[in-house]
Amino acid sequence: MTEITARETEKAVIVGLNAASMGARDRSDDETLDELEALLETAGGECVGRVIQNRHTPDPRTFIGDGKTQEVRELAENEGATLVVFDNELSPSQTRVLTEELGVRVVDRSTLILDIFADRASTREGRLQVELAQYKYLLPRLTGMWGHLVRQTGTSAPIGTRGPGETQLETDRRHIRRRIAKLEEELDEVIKVRATARRQRQRNEIPVVALVGYTNAGKSTLFNRLTGAGIHANDRLFDTLDTTTRRAAINESSDALFSDTVGFIRKLPHHLVDAFRATLEELRYADLILHVIDASNPQWQEQSRVTDELIAQLVTPETPRIEVFNKCDLNSADIRPHGENIVGISAITGSGIDELLYNIESLLGLRVHRVTLRVPYAKSGVVDELYRAGFVTEVAYLDDFAEISAALDTRALNKYKEYTI
Repeated sequence: MTEITARETEKAVIVGLNAASMGARDRSDDETLDELEALLETAGGECVGRVIQNRHTPDPRTFIGDGKTQEVRELAENEGATLVVFDNELSPSQTRVLTEELGVRVVDRSTLILDIFADRASTREGRLQVELAQYKYLLPRLTGMWGHLVRQTGTSAPIGTRGPGETQLETDRRHIRRRIAKLEEELDEVIKVRATARRQRQRNEIPVVALVGYTNAGKSTLFNRLTGAGIHANDRLFDTLDTTTRRAAINESSDALFSDTVGFIRKLPHHLVDAFRATLEELRYADLILHVIDASNPQWQEQSRVTDELIAQLVTPETPRIEVFNKCDLNSADIRPHGENIVGISAITGSGIDELLYNIESLLGLRVHRVTLRVPYAKSGVVDELYRAGFVTEVAYLDDFAEISAALDTRALNKYKEYTI
């Protein structure tokens, strides 16, 4: 992220294009600009003006047209803005032209999100993933960045541009491609380490519950409520980048591993999804998905749709899911759908957590069954397994067998069914 002296807040104008030729999800409106403004604040900026341009198609040169470009320039000058942020993705040449026309730095939504991620990543894995996304975003834009230099074509190149431009461009491309290959290699090692840990969990039969949802839906607060992890949970976008996993008790006889994952957002750069595959791959192997939804947000349905689309890319359809409507304490209106595997909670107050745990128990097959088992002494290994798993509540050693009172979850009940009476 660009360094600002003494963390001075940078003033910016935000701009969006609503073009009839664009897909509905790519267009800008007041709601997407509200979200862009929140992203800007997260990055340490202040919105001092906003502009929406309505036209049939994007202008190939300035994206918003010459007249609107002049309007944005005057607004930026009047407000003392040093940055203009576009809600839509710009081509390299459009970014270059707009920077020249507006006289200030110009970035688009994807660049802003990448900047936030770069600032927030704290672990080595997180930094690798963000760097990979940045390089993949940069590579196709190099030509535009070098647009002021002309390809060397004999005597047609203007004086002062022969040679170095093309040479430097190709050098940069080779360097970035080598760096991308290196980062992908390092992230492949991360995936191998995660796969090893995953196999160990599977051997120990510990189910994994993944928390997913739109950014700032309250996943980390819920994660803390369920696990007592005490990780930072602030009211800001993308507060969690690095996946955190903690073991927690579901009931008196069963534990589960809960994973808090990075939040999603509209128009999330696909390079970020690709780069974070090492982290997001955990979702593919989760035994249960908790889709956390901000019930207090008027746009919760659109946010839920965005998350559902990304989940569909990462999670197998048969993976069970609970829709968790969070922040219900902030919204008195009962807007939540009702039905199976839908729970309303407040992660802050703890309201609804017992119902959520009950649903988690059911879908993971961890409901406690109090049973009595008779295990012949010839099967003493079974008794040891029951003790190690913490299922035994009482035992009596009789003539031919051990009579054991136990609290078994559904999976254990099926495993030891032949010994129950």
